[in-house]
Amino acid sequence: MGLNAVRGFISTSPSSVSRILIFSLAILFLLAENPIAMANTLGGIKESPSCDGENSVKIEELARFAVEEHNKKENALLEFVRVLHAKEQVVAGTLHHLTVEAIDSGKKKIYDAKVWVKPWLGFKELQEFTHKGDSTSFTTSDLGAKREGHEAGWREVHVEDPVVKDAASQAVSSIQQRSNSLVPYELVDIVHAKADVVEDLAKFNMVLKLKRGNKEEKFNVEVHKSVEGNFVLNQMQQE
Repeated sequence: MGLNAVRGFISTSPSSVSRILIFSLAILFLLAENPIAMANTLGGIKESPSCDGENSVKIEELARFAVEEHNKKENALLEFVRVLHAKEQVVAGTLHHLTVEAIDSGKKKIYDAKVWVKPWLGFKELQEFTHKGDSTSFTTSDLGAKREGHEAGWREVHVEDPVVKDAASQAVSSIQQRSNSLVPYELVDIVHAKADVVEDLAKFNMVLKLKRGNKEEKFNVEVHKSVEGNFVLNQMQQE
């Protein structure tokens, strides 16, 4: 049933109350058939529960499913690598918003996927799968400080990379300590991130959007990670 059909049916209804009721039911029907439209209407995207144990397995299974379904639909040969970020949204079931890293023709790339799940029906469907850009060739392990195989100089890294998030978290803690403020800083967004490996250090240059009370501030920071895994805020400048 399309919206034009709904409007035509409503026009024949004898009362305004009936029209409102029929229109409301029709809209709900249309949304139930389109989880993306329902998601945009209902809102309420939230972080998926902590990716530990059972939930981590569940999220990875959904991400692998998304890659496999994309491969079937597009006759592609993407290879799943890992989940970078996971959010979810209640619709008629759950709409999972996943940021996934996969290999395409030997290159790591980042994709956004939306998977609609209705567990009581055993239903699972890929709604969207979109290429967002190339992934860094750095991995969680070699960002510890290995330079073999890496070109010299700064390279773009994905803001959802777990190591980038760890570096940003350390930067926020250090900024808080240096501010002597009783009002805590909160990380709102990692706007941009680059990384470089020099000698025994991995260096991260990031633009961070922070919130302190009702005020938002931006900082340009450089964080170093030693081979032992320790993070140090080396530079910071408020924009």
